[in-house]
Amino acid sequence: MRDVLAQMRAPAGPVNDLGKVAVLMGGRSAEREVSLMSGAGVLQALRAQGVDAHAFDPAERDLCELKRDGFARCFVALHGRWGEDGTVQGALELLGIPYTGSGVLASSVAMDKIMTKRIWRAEGLPTPAWRTVQSAADTLAAFAELGTPMIVKPSREGSTLGLTKVTDAAQCAEAYALAARHDPEVLCEQFVAGDEVTCPVLGEDRHAVALPTIRIVAPQGNYDYQHKYFTDDTQYLVPCGLPEGEEAAISALVLKAYRTLGCRGWARADVMIDARTRQPWLLEINTAPGMTGHSLVPMSARAAGISYEALCLGLLRQASLDAAPAAPAQPGPNAH
Repeated sequence: MRDVLAQMRAPAGPVNDLGKVAVLMGGRSAEREVSLMSGAGVLQALRAQGVDAHAFDPAERDLCELKRDGFARCFVALHGRWGEDGTVQGALELLGIPYTGSGVLASSVAMDKIMTKRIWRAEGLPTPAWRTVQSAADTLAAFAELGTPMIVKPSREGSTLGLTKVTDAAQCAEAYALAARHDPEVLCEQFVAGDEVTCPVLGEDRHAVALPTIRIVAPQGNYDYQHKYFTDDTQYLVPCGLPEGEEAAISALVLKAYRTLGCRGWARADVMIDARTRQPWLLEINTAPGMTGHSLVPMSARAAGISYEALCLGLLRQASLDAAPAAPAQPGPNAH
Protein backbone atom coordinates (compact mmCIF):
# COMPACT_ATOMS: atom_id res chain seq x y z
CA MET A 1 0.00 0.00 0.00
CA ARG A 2 1.29 3.44 -0.90
CA ASP A 3 2.05 5.67 2.07
CA VAL A 4 0.47 9.01 1.19
CA LEU A 5 2.07 10.79 4.14
CA ALA A 6 5.54 9.50 3.24
CA GLN A 7 5.05 10.70 -0.31
CA MET A 8 4.05 14.15 0.92
CA ARG A 9 7.07 14.37 3.23
CA ALA A 10 9.52 13.09 0.61
CA PRO A 11 11.92 15.47 -1.16
CA ALA A 12 10.10 17.28 -3.93
CA GLY A 13 12.35 16.24 -6.83
CA PRO A 14 12.12 17.82 -10.29
CA VAL A 15 8.94 19.72 -11.11
CA ASN A 16 9.38 20.30 -14.85
CA ASP A 17 7.18 17.25 -15.51
CA LEU A 18 4.21 19.15 -14.05
CA GLY A 19 4.08 21.59 -16.97
CA LYS A 20 2.32 24.93 -16.85
CA VAL A 21 0.01 25.11 -13.83
CA ALA A 22 -3.05 27.29 -13.24
CA VAL A 23 -3.99 28.09 -9.65
CA LEU A 24 -7.74 28.67 -9.90
CA MET A 25 -8.64 31.36 -7.38
CA GLY A 26 -11.24 34.04 -6.76
CA GLY A 27 -14.30 33.04 -8.72
CA ARG A 28 -17.84 34.36 -8.27
CA SER A 29 -18.97 32.75 -5.01
CA ALA A 30 -19.61 34.41 -1.66
CA GLU A 31 -16.24 32.98 -0.58
CA ARG A 32 -14.27 34.86 -3.23
CA GLU A 33 -12.23 36.84 -0.68
CA VAL A 34 -11.09 33.68 1.12
CA SER A 35 -10.35 31.95 -2.18
CA LEU A 36 -8.06 34.78 -3.25
CA MET A 37 -6.13 34.37 0.02
CA SER A 38 -5.91 30.59 -0.43
CA GLY A 39 -4.81 30.94 -4.04
CA ALA A 40 -2.15 33.50 -3.23
CA GLY A 41 -0.62 31.16 -0.65
CA VAL A 42 -0.67 28.16 -3.00
CA LEU A 43 0.76 30.19 -5.87
CA GLN A 44 3.66 31.44 -3.76
CA ALA A 45 4.39 27.95 -2.43
CA LEU A 46 4.43 26.34 -5.87
CA ARG A 47 6.58 29.06 -7.43
CA ALA A 48 9.05 28.80 -4.53
CA GLN A 49 9.59 25.18 -5.55
CA GLY A 50 10.16 26.01 -9.21
CA VAL A 51 6.69 25.17 -10.54
CA ASP A 52 5.59 27.22 -13.56
CA ALA A 53 2.43 28.36 -11.74
CA HIS A 54 0.10 31.21 -12.69
CA ALA A 55 -2.95 32.79 -11.06
CA PHE A 56 -6.19 32.23 -12.96
CA ASP A 57 -9.45 33.86 -11.84
CA PRO A 58 -12.52 32.34 -13.55
CA ALA A 59 -14.48 35.49 -12.70
CA GLU A 60 -12.17 37.46 -14.98
CA ARG A 61 -11.14 34.92 -17.63
CA ASP A 62 -12.92 32.28 -19.69
CA LEU A 63 -11.99 28.73 -18.71
CA CYS A 64 -11.40 27.93 -22.39
CA GLU A 65 -8.25 30.04 -22.10
CA LEU A 66 -6.73 27.26 -19.98
CA LYS A 67 -6.52 25.04 -23.05
CA ARG A 68 -5.55 27.84 -25.39
CA ASP A 69 -2.72 28.99 -23.10
CA GLY A 70 -1.26 25.51 -22.67
CA PHE A 71 -2.01 24.79 -19.00
CA ALA A 72 -1.21 21.16 -18.17
CA ARG A 73 -2.97 20.94 -14.80
CA CYS A 74 -4.93 23.03 -12.30
CA PHE A 75 -4.77 23.52 -8.56
CA VAL A 76 -8.35 24.27 -7.50
CA ALA A 77 -8.19 26.93 -4.77
CA LEU A 78 -11.78 28.04 -5.41
CA HIS A 79 -14.27 27.83 -2.55
CA GLY A 80 -18.04 27.61 -2.68
CA ARG A 81 -20.23 27.61 -5.75
CA TRP A 82 -18.83 27.44 -9.26
CA GLY A 83 -15.56 26.10 -7.91
CA GLU A 84 -16.19 23.48 -5.26
CA ASP A 85 -19.55 22.13 -6.43
CA GLY A 86 -18.57 20.09 -9.49
CA THR A 87 -19.12 22.83 -12.08
CA VAL A 88 -15.46 23.78 -12.61
CA GLN A 89 -14.51 20.12 -12.27
CA GLY A 90 -16.91 19.26 -15.11
CA ALA A 91 -15.45 21.99 -17.31
CA LEU A 92 -11.92 20.72 -16.65
CA GLU A 93 -13.05 17.18 -17.51
CA LEU A 94 -14.30 18.45 -20.88
CA LEU A 95 -11.05 20.33 -21.43
CA GLY A 96 -9.03 17.24 -20.43
CA ILE A 97 -6.96 19.17 -17.88
CA PRO A 98 -6.20 17.25 -14.63
CA TYR A 99 -7.13 19.08 -11.41
CA THR A 100 -6.66 18.72 -7.67
CA GLY A 101 -9.33 17.36 -5.37
CA SER A 102 -12.50 15.39 -5.87
CA GLY A 103 -14.20 14.69 -9.17
CA VAL A 104 -17.49 15.99 -10.50
CA LEU A 105 -19.92 13.77 -8.57
CA ALA A 106 -18.17 13.84 -5.19
CA SER A 107 -17.66 17.62 -5.41
CA SER A 108 -21.31 18.20 -6.28
CA VAL A 109 -22.68 15.92 -3.55
CA ALA A 110 -20.33 17.18 -0.83
CA MET A 111 -21.28 20.79 -1.57
CA ASP A 112 -24.92 19.92 -0.88
CA LYS A 113 -25.14 19.38 2.89
CA ILE A 114 -28.60 17.83 2.68
CA MET A 115 -27.62 15.29 0.03
CA THR A 116 -24.43 14.51 1.96
CA LYS A 117 -26.43 13.84 5.13
CA ARG A 118 -28.88 11.62 3.25
CA ILE A 119 -26.04 9.47 1.92
CA TRP A 120 -24.28 9.27 5.27
CA ARG A 121 -27.53 8.34 7.01
CA ALA A 122 -28.25 5.67 4.36
CA GLU A 123 -24.78 4.23 4.98
CA GLY A 124 -25.33 4.15 8.74
CA LEU A 125 -22.95 7.02 9.55
CA PRO A 126 -23.96 9.34 12.41
CA THR A 127 -25.10 12.85 11.46
CA PRO A 128 -27.42 15.11 13.49
CA ALA A 129 -31.16 15.06 12.79
CA TRP A 130 -32.29 17.65 10.24
CA ARG A 131 -35.20 19.09 8.29
CA THR A 132 -35.24 20.79 4.90
CA VAL A 133 -37.33 23.98 5.02
CA GLN A 134 -38.77 26.32 2.41
CA SER A 135 -40.30 29.06 4.56
CA ALA A 136 -40.20 30.76 7.95
CA ALA A 137 -43.21 28.66 8.96
CA ASP A 138 -41.33 25.47 8.05
CA THR A 139 -38.41 26.69 10.14
CA LEU A 140 -40.66 27.26 13.14
CA ALA A 141 -42.08 23.75 12.73
CA ALA A 142 -38.56 22.32 12.51
CA PHE A 143 -37.64 24.15 15.72
CA ALA A 144 -40.59 22.52 17.47
CA GLU A 145 -39.37 19.10 16.29
CA LEU A 146 -35.60 19.44 16.68
CA GLY A 147 -35.55 21.49 19.86
CA THR A 148 -33.22 24.18 21.08
CA PRO A 149 -30.61 25.11 20.09
CA MET A 150 -31.06 24.54 16.35
CA ILE A 151 -28.71 25.45 13.52
CA VAL A 152 -30.22 27.09 10.42
CA LYS A 153 -27.93 27.35 7.39
CA PRO A 154 -27.86 27.32 3.59
CA SER A 155 -27.46 23.80 2.20
CA ARG A 156 -24.95 24.79 -0.49
CA GLU A 157 -22.70 27.39 1.09
CA GLY A 158 -19.51 27.26 3.13
CA SER A 159 -17.48 29.19 5.70
CA THR A 160 -20.54 29.39 8.03
CA LEU A 161 -22.05 32.04 5.73
CA GLY A 162 -25.76 32.52 6.40
CA LEU A 163 -25.67 30.38 9.56
CA THR A 164 -27.71 31.13 12.69
CA LYS A 165 -27.84 29.31 16.02
CA VAL A 166 -31.50 29.55 17.00
CA THR A 167 -32.37 29.42 20.70
CA ASP A 168 -35.85 30.98 20.59
CA ALA A 169 -38.83 30.51 18.28
CA ALA A 170 -38.86 34.26 17.64
CA GLN A 171 -35.53 33.93 15.79
CA CYS A 172 -36.81 31.44 13.22
CA ALA A 173 -38.09 33.89 10.60
CA GLU A 174 -34.92 35.98 10.59
CA ALA A 175 -32.70 32.87 10.55
CA TYR A 176 -34.57 31.47 7.57
CA ALA A 177 -34.38 34.78 5.69
CA LEU A 178 -30.62 35.02 6.23
CA ALA A 179 -29.97 31.47 5.03
CA ALA A 180 -32.32 31.82 2.06
CA ARG A 181 -30.39 34.86 0.85
CA HIS A 182 -27.51 32.49 0.16
CA ASP A 183 -29.47 29.46 -1.06
CA PRO A 184 -33.18 28.63 -1.56
CA GLU A 185 -32.44 25.20 -0.08
CA VAL A 186 -32.24 25.77 3.70
CA LEU A 187 -31.20 23.20 6.28
CA CYS A 188 -32.33 23.09 9.92
CA GLU A 189 -30.09 20.84 12.01
CA GLN A 190 -30.20 19.62 15.58
CA PHE A 191 -27.40 21.27 17.56
CA VAL A 192 -24.85 19.03 19.25
CA ALA A 193 -23.28 20.54 22.37
CA GLY A 194 -19.70 19.49 22.98
CA ASP A 195 -16.24 19.53 21.43
CA GLU A 196 -15.92 20.83 17.87
CA VAL A 197 -13.22 19.09 15.85
CA THR A 198 -12.11 18.83 12.25
CA CYS A 199 -10.13 16.08 10.55
CA PRO A 200 -8.46 16.37 7.12
CA VAL A 201 -7.93 13.42 4.78
CA LEU A 202 -5.37 12.93 2.01
CA GLY A 203 -5.40 10.36 -0.80
CA GLU A 204 -7.98 8.18 -2.48
CA ASP A 205 -10.04 5.10 -1.68
CA ARG A 206 -8.13 2.52 0.40
CA HIS A 207 -4.96 4.62 0.20
CA ALA A 208 -6.65 7.59 1.91
CA VAL A 209 -5.27 8.55 5.32
CA ALA A 210 -6.51 10.87 8.05
CA LEU A 211 -4.31 13.70 9.27
CA PRO A 212 -4.23 14.70 12.96
CA THR A 213 -7.55 15.89 14.36
CA ILE A 214 -7.79 19.56 15.37
CA ARG A 215 -9.98 20.68 18.27
CA ILE A 216 -11.48 24.14 17.78
CA VAL A 217 -12.12 26.40 20.75
CA ALA A 218 -13.83 29.60 19.59
CA PRO A 219 -14.85 32.57 21.75
CA GLN A 220 -18.23 31.75 23.34
CA GLY A 221 -18.32 28.75 21.00
CA ASN A 222 -18.97 31.09 18.06
CA TYR A 223 -16.81 29.76 15.20
CA ASP A 224 -18.18 32.12 12.55
CA TYR A 225 -16.76 33.61 9.33
CA GLN A 226 -14.90 36.37 11.18
CA HIS A 227 -13.34 34.02 13.72
CA LYS A 228 -12.37 31.56 10.98
CA TYR A 229 -10.36 33.94 8.83
CA PHE A 230 -9.80 37.37 10.30
CA THR A 231 -9.07 37.16 14.03
CA ASP A 232 -6.63 35.32 16.26
CA ASP A 233 -9.15 34.74 19.05
CA THR A 234 -9.92 31.12 18.15
CA GLN A 235 -7.73 28.36 19.60
CA TYR A 236 -6.74 25.42 17.40
CA LEU A 237 -5.46 22.49 19.43
CA VAL A 238 -3.27 19.97 17.64
CA PRO A 239 -2.57 17.57 19.24
CA CYS A 240 -6.27 17.84 19.96
CA GLY A 241 -6.00 16.65 23.58
CA LEU A 242 -8.78 14.08 23.22
CA PRO A 243 -8.32 10.57 24.60
CA GLU A 244 -6.36 8.44 22.13
CA GLY A 245 -9.32 6.15 21.53
CA GLU A 246 -11.63 9.06 20.71
CA GLU A 247 -9.24 10.56 18.18
CA ALA A 248 -8.76 7.16 16.52
CA ALA A 249 -12.54 6.72 16.32
CA ILE A 250 -12.96 10.14 14.73
CA SER A 251 -10.25 9.40 12.15
CA ALA A 252 -11.93 6.10 11.26
CA LEU A 253 -15.36 7.77 11.00
CA VAL A 254 -14.06 10.58 8.79
CA LEU A 255 -12.31 8.13 6.48
CA LYS A 256 -15.59 6.23 6.05
CA ALA A 257 -17.43 9.49 5.35
CA TYR A 258 -14.79 10.49 2.77
CA ARG A 259 -14.83 7.14 0.99
CA THR A 260 -18.62 6.91 1.05
CA LEU A 261 -18.86 10.10 -1.02
CA GLY A 262 -16.09 8.99 -3.38
CA CYS A 263 -13.76 11.87 -2.49
CA ARG A 264 -10.17 11.94 -3.69
CA GLY A 265 -7.08 14.10 -3.32
CA TRP A 266 -8.01 15.80 -0.09
CA ALA A 267 -10.91 17.04 2.03
CA ARG A 268 -11.71 18.08 5.59
CA ALA A 269 -14.65 16.83 7.64
CA ASP A 270 -16.23 18.75 10.53
CA VAL A 271 -17.40 16.74 13.54
CA MET A 272 -19.15 17.54 16.83
CA ILE A 273 -18.58 15.30 19.87
CA ASP A 274 -21.58 15.12 22.20
CA ALA A 275 -20.35 16.30 25.62
CA ARG A 276 -22.59 13.85 27.47
CA THR A 277 -22.28 10.63 25.42
CA ARG A 278 -18.94 11.33 23.62
CA GLN A 279 -20.64 10.23 20.39
CA PRO A 280 -19.07 11.92 17.31
CA TRP A 281 -21.52 13.36 14.77
CA LEU A 282 -20.58 14.23 11.19
CA LEU A 283 -21.63 17.74 10.14
CA GLU A 284 -20.22 18.23 6.64
CA ILE A 285 -17.21 17.67 4.43
CA ASN A 286 -15.24 20.27 2.48
CA THR A 287 -13.62 19.07 -0.76
CA ALA A 288 -11.67 22.27 -1.49
CA PRO A 289 -10.42 23.31 1.95
CA GLY A 290 -8.91 26.68 2.68
CA MET A 291 -5.19 27.31 2.36
CA THR A 292 -4.97 30.66 4.14
CA GLY A 293 -2.87 31.57 7.17
CA HIS A 294 -5.78 30.52 9.40
CA SER A 295 -6.65 27.35 7.49
CA LEU A 296 -6.82 23.98 9.18
CA VAL A 297 -5.52 21.47 6.63
CA PRO A 298 -2.05 23.09 6.52
CA MET A 299 -2.07 23.23 10.33
CA SER A 300 -2.89 19.53 10.62
CA ALA A 301 -0.37 18.65 7.90
CA ARG A 302 2.40 20.47 9.80
CA ALA A 303 1.60 18.33 12.84
CA ALA A 304 2.12 15.29 10.60
CA GLY A 305 5.50 16.57 9.40
CA ILE A 306 4.29 18.02 6.08
CA SER A 307 5.18 21.62 5.31
CA TYR A 308 2.79 23.98 3.52
CA GLU A 309 4.99 23.90 0.43
CA ALA A 310 5.21 20.10 0.42
CA LEU A 311 1.44 19.86 0.87
CA CYS A 312 0.77 22.11 -2.12
CA LEU A 313 3.21 20.25 -4.33
CA GLY A 314 1.97 16.84 -3.20
CA LEU A 315 -1.64 17.75 -3.94
CA LEU A 316 -0.66 19.11 -7.34
CA ARG A 317 1.16 15.89 -8.21
CA GLN A 318 -2.07 13.98 -7.45
CA ALA A 319 -4.11 16.08 -9.91
CA SER A 320 -6.26 13.79 -12.04
CA LEU A 321 -9.43 13.40 -14.09
CA ASP A 322 -12.49 11.25 -13.47
CA ALA A 323 -11.65 9.41 -16.68
CA ALA A 324 -8.77 9.52 -19.14
CA PRO A 325 -9.56 11.68 -22.19
CA ALA A 326 -11.04 9.60 -25.01
CA ALA A 327 -8.92 9.14 -28.11
CA PRO A 328 -10.22 10.98 -31.20
CA ALA A 329 -12.62 8.89 -33.23
CA GLN A 330 -11.04 7.36 -36.32
CA PRO A 331 -12.95 7.66 -39.61
CA GLY A 332 -14.56 4.42 -40.79
CA PRO A 333 -13.69 2.70 -44.06
CA ASN A 334 -16.65 4.35 -45.83
CA ALA A 335 -16.02 7.84 -44.54
CA HIS A 336 -15.79 10.57 -47.18
